[in-house]
Amino acid sequence: MPEDIHSPFNPLDKRNLAESIADAMLERPVSPLPPPPFIGAGIYAIYYIGSFSLYKQIARANRDDKFGQPIYVGKAVPAGARKGGFGLDAEPGKALHVRLCDHAKSVEEASNLNLSDFLCRFLVVDDIWIPLAESLLIERFSPLWNMQIDGFGNHNPGKGRYNQQKSQWDTIHPGRAWAERLQPNVQTEADMLRDVQQFIDAKYK
Repeated sequence: MPEDIHSPFNPLDKRNLAESIADAMLERPVSPLPPPPFIGAGIYAIYYIGSFSLYKQIARANRDDKFGQPIYVGKAVPAGARKGGFGLDAEPGKALHVRLCDHAKSVEEASNLNLSDFLCRFLVVDDIWIPLAESLLIERFSPLWNMQIDGFGNHNPGKGRYNQQKSQWDTIHPGRAWAERLQPNVQTEADMLRDVQQFIDAKYK
């Protein structure tokens, strides 16, 4: 009878490394969005606990201190990494805190969301591991604003670039002043809401 074959555990396997970083972030306490200022780059998860009807199943997974389902996960890398370098020697500054503040501003400007309904976890991470950990978190949780509703992390495209269409996020959650200058999305809001509901129903069936 053939013996079972067990692959040796490799702590340096990229998935094991990513899981260790992601798990470390998930063990962090939740903070308000945005949290108090801090130094560093890294990864984060944003949680929703409010009463927006479309997100009721997500909110339920996060209430009573469960915080089991991020609505969005992301990363903030040092400026050197964003410009195409490795960022290995780049000073991170407040990259992660600035990103969380940007997200808080987006939520605050949305006409149908309340900033007090959002909390976050974050972890300052060595530059080289940041993208790896973010990818694993997205794969693990399939957050709604990463996988189905695009545009939450978008920024003002700038003068002369307002001929592009408004994102799904800005269609469902209108309010960001610069987004109101964009062209309407070719997909109707009704179709977006239907697709979102199907995504959520499939996830929580």
